[in-house]
Amino acid sequence: MNKPVVFLDADVIFAGAAAPTEHGASHVILRLGEITLIDCVTSTQVVTEVERNLAEKLPDKLPTLRLILSRSLRVVPDPEPQELTPYKGQADLKDLPILGAALQQGCRFLLTFNIRPIRWSVPPLHYRRSPYGVPDVLQRRRPAHPAASR
Repeated sequence: MNKPVVFLDADVIFAGAAAPTEHGASHVILRLGEITLIDCVTSTQVVTEVERNLAEKLPDKLPTLRLILSRSLRVVPDPEPQELTPYKGQADLKDLPILGAALQQGCRFLLTFNIRPIRWSVPPLHYRRSPYGVPDVLQRRRPAHPAASR
Protein backbone atom coordinates (compact mmCIF):
# COMPACT_ATOMS: atom_id res chain seq x y z
CA MET A 1 0.00 0.00 0.00
CA ASN A 2 1.32 3.43 -0.94
CA LYS A 3 1.09 5.88 1.90
CA PRO A 4 -0.03 9.43 1.14
CA VAL A 5 2.94 11.80 1.12
CA VAL A 6 1.93 14.95 2.98
CA PHE A 7 4.00 18.14 3.26
CA LEU A 8 3.43 20.02 6.52
CA ASP A 9 3.87 23.77 6.66
CA ALA A 10 5.21 25.55 9.75
CA ASP A 11 1.81 26.55 11.12
CA VAL A 12 0.59 22.94 11.19
CA ILE A 13 3.73 21.72 12.98
CA PHE A 14 3.59 24.66 15.39
CA ALA A 15 -0.07 23.92 16.20
CA GLY A 16 0.73 20.23 16.71
CA ALA A 17 3.66 20.94 19.01
CA ALA A 18 1.77 23.62 20.96
CA ALA A 19 -1.48 21.65 21.20
CA PRO A 20 -2.89 21.57 24.72
CA THR A 21 -4.47 18.16 24.05
CA GLU A 22 -3.88 15.20 21.77
CA HIS A 23 -7.17 15.78 19.96
CA GLY A 24 -6.31 18.78 17.77
CA ALA A 25 -6.20 18.18 14.01
CA SER A 26 -2.52 19.12 13.65
CA HIS A 27 -1.52 16.85 16.52
CA VAL A 28 -3.56 13.99 15.05
CA ILE A 29 -1.88 14.44 11.65
CA LEU A 30 1.54 14.30 13.29
CA ARG A 31 0.48 11.18 15.17
CA LEU A 32 -0.58 9.58 11.86
CA GLY A 33 2.95 10.27 10.65
CA GLU A 34 4.41 8.76 13.80
CA ILE A 35 2.49 5.51 13.37
CA THR A 36 3.42 5.54 9.66
CA LEU A 37 -0.09 5.70 8.22
CA ILE A 38 1.04 8.74 6.24
CA ASP A 39 4.48 10.00 5.25
CA CYS A 40 4.81 13.47 6.81
CA VAL A 41 7.44 15.58 5.09
CA THR A 42 8.74 19.06 5.81
CA SER A 43 11.78 21.11 4.89
CA THR A 44 14.71 22.61 6.74
CA GLN A 45 13.25 26.11 6.21
CA VAL A 46 10.00 25.05 7.86
CA VAL A 47 11.78 23.49 10.84
CA THR A 48 13.83 26.66 11.32
CA GLU A 49 10.66 28.76 11.26
CA VAL A 50 8.86 26.54 13.77
CA GLU A 51 11.86 26.47 16.11
CA ARG A 52 12.16 30.26 15.97
CA ASN A 53 8.44 30.81 16.62
CA LEU A 54 8.25 28.28 19.47
CA ALA A 55 11.40 29.68 21.10
CA GLU A 56 9.84 33.15 20.98
CA LYS A 57 6.27 32.28 21.99
CA LEU A 58 6.29 28.91 23.81
CA PRO A 59 9.87 27.91 24.69
CA ASP A 60 8.66 25.12 26.98
CA LYS A 61 7.27 23.33 23.88
CA LEU A 62 10.67 23.00 22.16
CA PRO A 63 11.26 19.50 23.63
CA THR A 64 7.87 18.46 22.22
CA LEU A 65 8.92 19.78 18.81
CA ARG A 66 12.18 17.83 18.93
CA LEU A 67 10.24 14.67 19.75
CA ILE A 68 7.86 15.34 16.84
CA LEU A 69 10.80 15.89 14.49
CA SER A 70 12.40 12.61 15.50
CA ARG A 71 9.24 10.50 15.40
CA SER A 72 6.74 11.99 12.96
CA LEU A 73 8.46 13.96 10.23
CA ARG A 74 10.91 13.39 7.43
CA VAL A 75 12.91 16.61 7.08
CA VAL A 76 14.24 17.25 3.58
CA PRO A 77 16.77 19.86 2.45
CA ASP A 78 15.56 23.12 0.97
CA PRO A 79 15.74 23.25 -2.83
CA GLU A 80 18.66 25.09 -4.39
CA PRO A 81 17.74 28.53 -5.84
CA GLN A 82 18.13 27.32 -9.43
CA GLU A 83 15.69 24.47 -8.72
CA LEU A 84 12.96 27.00 -7.90
CA THR A 85 12.88 28.63 -11.33
CA PRO A 86 10.00 26.46 -12.65
CA TYR A 87 7.85 27.49 -9.68
CA LYS A 88 8.38 31.28 -9.81
CA GLY A 89 5.12 33.16 -9.65
CA GLN A 90 3.30 30.29 -7.92
CA ALA A 91 4.07 31.50 -4.39
CA ASP A 92 5.54 34.47 -2.57
CA LEU A 93 9.33 34.43 -2.72
CA LYS A 94 9.67 33.45 0.95
CA ASP A 95 7.28 30.51 0.44
CA LEU A 96 8.69 29.36 -2.88
CA PRO A 97 11.26 26.97 -1.28
CA ILE A 98 8.41 25.34 0.68
CA LEU A 99 6.36 24.79 -2.46
CA GLY A 100 9.45 23.57 -4.32
CA ALA A 101 10.38 21.13 -1.56
CA ALA A 102 6.84 19.73 -1.47
CA LEU A 103 6.74 19.20 -5.23
CA GLN A 104 10.26 17.76 -5.39
CA GLN A 105 9.28 15.16 -2.79
CA GLY A 106 6.20 14.16 -4.79
CA CYS A 107 3.80 15.36 -2.11
CA ARG A 108 0.20 15.15 -3.22
CA PHE A 109 -0.92 17.14 -0.20
CA LEU A 110 0.32 20.38 1.36
CA LEU A 111 -1.19 21.05 4.76
CA THR A 112 -1.25 24.64 5.93
CA PHE A 113 -3.56 27.04 7.69
CA ASN A 114 -2.83 29.71 5.08
CA ILE A 115 -2.95 29.07 1.35
CA ARG A 116 -3.18 32.67 0.15
CA PRO A 117 0.46 32.94 -0.93
CA ILE A 118 0.22 29.89 -3.21
CA ARG A 119 -0.95 30.57 -6.77
CA TRP A 120 -0.95 27.26 -8.59
CA SER A 121 -0.48 27.62 -12.32
CA VAL A 122 -0.82 23.96 -13.24
CA PRO A 123 -4.31 22.45 -12.86
CA PRO A 124 -6.01 20.44 -11.56
CA LEU A 125 -6.15 21.58 -7.97
CA HIS A 126 -8.65 20.35 -5.45
CA TYR A 127 -9.13 22.60 -2.46
CA ARG A 128 -11.17 21.97 0.63
CA ARG A 129 -11.42 24.18 3.72
CA SER A 130 -12.99 22.73 6.81
CA PRO A 131 -14.94 24.91 9.24
CA TYR A 132 -13.71 22.74 12.13
CA GLY A 133 -10.14 24.03 12.42
CA VAL A 134 -8.66 21.21 10.35
CA PRO A 135 -5.72 22.36 8.22
CA ASP A 136 -6.47 23.30 4.66
CA VAL A 137 -5.76 20.53 2.19
CA LEU A 138 -4.41 21.05 -1.28
CA GLN A 139 -4.34 18.07 -3.59
CA ARG A 140 -2.70 17.85 -7.00
CA ARG A 141 -3.20 14.88 -9.27
CA ARG A 142 0.32 15.26 -10.64
CA PRO A 143 3.18 17.33 -9.24
CA ALA A 144 4.21 20.39 -11.25
CA HIS A 145 7.82 19.24 -11.03
CA PRO A 146 9.65 19.77 -14.36
CA ALA A 147 10.85 16.16 -14.39
CA ALA A 148 7.22 14.99 -14.40
CA SER A 149 6.71 16.31 -17.92
CA ARG A 150 9.74 14.52 -19.40
